[in-house]
Amino acid sequence: MSLSKLLPSRPRNLTDLETSQRPRERILRQGPEGLSDSELLAVVLGSGNAGQTALQVADSLAGSGTARLACTPARDLLRTRGVGPARAAALAAAFELGRRAASAPGPSVASPEEAWCLVADMAGLRKEHFRALYLDARRRLLQTETVSIGTLTSSLVHPREVFQPAVAHSAAAVVVAHNHPSGDPEPSPEDLSLTRRLRQAGEILGIEILDHLVVGRGRFVSLKQRGVL
Repeated sequence: MSLSKLLPSRPRNLTDLETSQRPRERILRQGPEGLSDSELLAVVLGSGNAGQTALQVADSLAGSGTARLACTPARDLLRTRGVGPARAAALAAAFELGRRAASAPGPSVASPEEAWCLVADMAGLRKEHFRALYLDARRRLLQTETVSIGTLTSSLVHPREVFQPAVAHSAAAVVVAHNHPSGDPEPSPEDLSLTRRLRQAGEILGIEILDHLVVGRGRFVSLKQRGVL
């Protein structure tokens, strides 16, 4: 018996895989972060051809590295077996969208409501998370970072943990937020004290703390609107 008969055959198409293992379904279920470069490329390709699966074509493309592939002109992608004009155009379009997204300015965070849109998901967290939104001089988002994760009732945060990333990202201002797993966003005395400490540290560094949002179930409290900042 030949070795090829002992080895399991690779599926010809993505749809031949078990549903839970298909890259497209995995992206919809858990996001694209856990997929390999080849699997992401296979999703863009969509299907294989008579001689290769989409995953096999994707393996060939990924072999040169995605950074190099992203800079390859569409006409040169045609040299890869299994890549015709439609697939070459789709790949070039996907990489161009990625470049544009990377260079585009982030969303505006000029009001508590705009900040709330970026942290509202914290309401469903079972532990207290402390998150910082780092902004440029025009109040546009540069980066979002989870500074710390606490217990069911508290989150320990030191100002240096908030401002180290601010310096690294050359941020001009910061909005901070944390959730109350209880669902009640009413600030505690500790929340007020921390906010004042962050404001004082920001004044020394020249990085303004614009607001501190306390996130509850379906609503929030802005400590700037409360007059704490």
